[in-house]
Amino acid sequence: MTIHSFPPESSSADGLNHTPHDGGESFTDNADDPAPEAGWTDGVTEVDDVHLDGTAETFVSSGWPAFPQPDTARRMANAVRVLAMDAIEKAKSGHPGMPMGMADIAVALWSAHLKHSPADPTWFDRDRFVLSNGHGSMLLYALLHLSGYDLSIDDIQNFRQLHSKTPGHPEVGVTPGVETTTGPLGQGLANAVGMALAEKLLAGEFNRPGHTIVDHFTWVFAGDGCLMEGISHEACALAGVHRLSKLVVLYDDNGISIDGNVQGWYRDDVPARFQSYGWNVIDAVDGHDAWAVGEAIAQARDWGSNGRELGDGERRFAPTIIICKTVIGKGSPNRAGTAKAHGEALGADEIAATRRELGWSEPPFVIPADLYAAWDATQVGAERHARWQDAFAAYAAAYPEEAAELERRMRGVLPADWEDIMDNLVMDTVMEAQTVATRKASQLALNYLGPALPELIGGSADLTGSNLTAWKGVENLRPSPDSASSDLNGGRHINYGVREFGMAALMNGLALHGGFIPYGGTFLVFSDYARNALRVAALSKLRVIHVFTHDSIGLGEDGPTHQPVETAASLRLIPNMDVWRPADSVETAIAWQAAIENEEKPTCLLLSRQNLPFIEREVVDVDLIRRGAYAVHAPRGAKAVIIATGSEVSLALAAAAQLAEEKIRVRVVSMPSTTTFDQQDVAYKRRLLPDDLPRIAVEAGVTDFWWKYRPEAVVGIDRFGESAPASVLNQHFGMTADNVADTVRQVLGL
Repeated sequence: MTIHSFPPESSSADGLNHTPHDGGESFTDNADDPAPEAGWTDGVTEVDDVHLDGTAETFVSSGWPAFPQPDTARRMANAVRVLAMDAIEKAKSGHPGMPMGMADIAVALWSAHLKHSPADPTWFDRDRFVLSNGHGSMLLYALLHLSGYDLSIDDIQNFRQLHSKTPGHPEVGVTPGVETTTGPLGQGLANAVGMALAEKLLAGEFNRPGHTIVDHFTWVFAGDGCLMEGISHEACALAGVHRLSKLVVLYDDNGISIDGNVQGWYRDDVPARFQSYGWNVIDAVDGHDAWAVGEAIAQARDWGSNGRELGDGERRFAPTIIICKTVIGKGSPNRAGTAKAHGEALGADEIAATRRELGWSEPPFVIPADLYAAWDATQVGAERHARWQDAFAAYAAAYPEEAAELERRMRGVLPADWEDIMDNLVMDTVMEAQTVATRKASQLALNYLGPALPELIGGSADLTGSNLTAWKGVENLRPSPDSASSDLNGGRHINYGVREFGMAALMNGLALHGGFIPYGGTFLVFSDYARNALRVAALSKLRVIHVFTHDSIGLGEDGPTHQPVETAASLRLIPNMDVWRPADSVETAIAWQAAIENEEKPTCLLLSRQNLPFIEREVVDVDLIRRGAYAVHAPRGAKAVIIATGSEVSLALAAAAQLAEEKIRVRVVSMPSTTTFDQQDVAYKRRLLPDDLPRIAVEAGVTDFWWKYRPEAVVGIDRFGESAPASVLNQHFGMTADNVADTVRQVLGL
């Protein structure tokens, strides 16, 4: 095992008297490492690691189990291996290589270090475990089954089958104990950064002297694929900035991916990479020695809670990556160490050979009773949970308001005065009747919502001044200027940097952890960078809010690279995703209300850069607007219906006024949320869009989406934009009241 110091430019030495070798500073305690003359200098003092034989006693006294003896640890790992390969063989589908390769690492973490309670998988102060390399799902399912979660051996045998609790990749809400949906590589790691950030922020907000009620780690299993994905860089760099010391990544360094040995396309210096982020690095750990891995984990735990001693009394808080050298498909005589072990069932003959190699005589899906007992975490988990409940009761007695607030936020329940907050916001918005860009209307809404909702945490991908995601008086999140402190300033606006994908995945992690409703901003066109995290949020039913500004050609001179003519339509096609494109300040406020109240859906708010006129309404019916579409102009004797959204509603109203001068009456329907309107009852849809009236749809984007509403014509843009002032572009592309009116006339044959 090698422990790397921080790079010289980011810190002083780590307290060791040594010289660099192999490109970085390190010390080693492995007997197999180079002789002193190859890497050591005279005068080196070997620091004492936290060895398992020492920590076991500490753990026992604190309610932690003793680490299993080597032979038991080996057999526990083999139980994971055989469950994985047998379930995959039965399904004739899956990825046996990773579960077999990481089984010993799993023993090290789950048997002695992971704080969890199988009887209550949602216990608030549990450690979070994230399987970022989610294709190895059978590893997690085996661990959940063996340690006592509500996941039976029948569920294991039902792996990858319809409606099973063991889908091909882990899905939150489907399997007890699964913290996040993983499979798209790198995203689980980014989710974990969000979880660790949530833990740190809640600890800073709610812990009090003598009452540490928020205190848990976030553990990640990750592989080569996770680190190859660019999102890993985005997320891990930010984790280093915020010194998320209770984030620990165990990297499965097996050198193999689907296409073979990764040396042909992946040669990153991973220790140097993570050192540059400001992480602790423990390198060259034998991933098949559970005790060695456990020792590294114990070290990471100590650093996570107490900081890392750097020498001369200095201390540093940082996340930790433990680099574990493993063999993919460990135990398989003919496939171990090869790409053949990665993503296909081993086959009956190889499974039989693997059983002989492992010394495993039990038939498929049979685990000896002593191994079930060794893995069982129900009792110790219940004891830890009970101690925390006692601690929380003492906290509640000393700080009743804080305890009640924390409980409310972890349940995801809005404040008791939420309706009053929204009523006041809508009333003030109506009274002010401002002509503003909807991005500005969004900020005005946030000026109400931010102070009223302490769980609301915002941010932007380096576009705060354009997205207008910061409300009046909000602090930007910053680490303490003291490098020896783990503190954050408690700011509720995150500067994510130019990291759209990382931002979206971190927001998912914040939501999954609980205690926060996250939102983040960027330009609408850059939602494409974040698209897969948006999709996973929808799949996972997460309450996250995306503020996407500069929503059309109306942003003007930036040109077609920044003009998202196709993007709104594509977002509306994502199942379980709400999309709002409001037309004025009132619709914007109500869109925010809908987003915050939407507990099981992410929401996209598509907002304008350009000013939009306030819509004069005789009556503001919030309930109708909340239905996603409503008649903003409904004269008697209407001959047609114009359906419009966002900035084009004002065009539709202007066209209706122009036609009215010709005695041609048209209804104007504002449809700020097609996804919401589509969920309404048939009767409401027919009242709003009568079958006997021809329809004309208007949006500054692709026309294909709108044909679902059976219009006679669509005024839109089916090509990429241009660089010019917005007014010029609107004329050029026909996004004018005159063109809308002409289209109505053509439809009516006038």
